[in-house]
Amino acid sequence: MQNKPFRTYNHKILVAVDSSDNSRRAVEYVGQMLGRAGGFHVTLLHVIPAPEDDYFPSDAERESWLSGYRSKTNAVLQEYRDILITSGFSVDAVELFAPLRSCPSMAGCILSEREKRASDTIVVGRQGLSRKEEFLFGSISSKIVNHARDCTVWVIS
Repeated sequence: MQNKPFRTYNHKILVAVDSSDNSRRAVEYVGQMLGRAGGFHVTLLHVIPAPEDDYFPSDAERESWLSGYRSKTNAVLQEYRDILITSGFSVDAVELFAPLRSCPSMAGCILSEREKRASDTIVVGRQGLSRKEEFLFGSISSKIVNHARDCTVWVIS
């Protein structure tokens, strides 16, 4: 029987968020659990859904929508950052990141960012779908749980 090598952890946590109550609870949970522990780095990730190219009549309208969406997203990310800092994280231990969606699925984008950042843990809020809705449409948290590899996944409800 061959022993697996001991894996060291880098204490990088990726928290995938939106403006929902479940995301807020996920951020608060991370703050409560790890805020005073020290040595952790948190990336708050909000993937901006890219509208279809033909959704807006002009590029100017598309850019205007994106600008407004980014502004709202940045305000939410700042609020979540403040929650983590108040919980004990240092200012330089919390990073904000809001890329435009470049993957076929939201879960795919989150998993891709986790890999790029070599995060040990992904934290997501449960979407709040009923069992029927989750069966029909799937959920981001379910997809992450089923496809994540070499990391821990926390689903906060």
